Amino acid sequence: MTKPYSQACENNKQPILEKLTPYLNKPLEVLEVGSGTGQHAVHFAAALPHLTWQTADREVNHAGIQAWLDDAELENALPPLALDLYHGWPVNQRYDVIYTANTLHIVSSTLVERLIAGAGRHLKESGYLIVYGPFNYQGEFTSESNREFDAYLKSQDKESGIRDQEWVLALAAEQGLTLQQDYAMPANNRLLVFKR
Repeated sequence: MTKPYSQACENNKQPILEKLTPYLNKPLEVLEVGSGTGQHAVHFAAALPHLTWQTADREVNHAGIQAWLDDAELENALPPLALDLYHGWPVNQRYDVIYTANTLHIVSSTLVERLIAGAGRHLKESGYLIVYGPFNYQGEFTSESNREFDAYLKSQDKESGIRDQEWVLALAAEQGLTLQQDYAMPANNRLLVFKR
């Protein structure tokens, strides 16, 4: 099949990797929630071969993710798990790191709550939850482009939209997760790093 391609993933994969690397500097098991096209998985797994990178997404995206994995031929990037936040988490094990990019503003607020709660259940002690995407602060957009993006998202699905960083921090706190860093990223995005 033709591999799916996201220009945004291509643009942001290296800046994200640079911020991730200090947290992923030893053998760790990483679960990626919402692997999308698979571009992040192969880029990060190739750059950090000491990691075990477990992809996961809804089954509709599995063929595309697998196409990227097949081309990359990386031993440390694993075939996608079927993970649909509507239907709970398919995993019983705990992970050192749970990573998710560009998911919180796509899914409903209920599914954001389920994602954070699932991370709380499936992170090991001293594990990291790392979240990439756009956020509002004190209910305010950080840029006009984010305001326009939020309007577009809501026109597609009224349950979606850019989330308030403070709300996400409160959800994380309920799971015993504390914000360690909030990095400014290109294109008005952020990288939030939480630790159990």
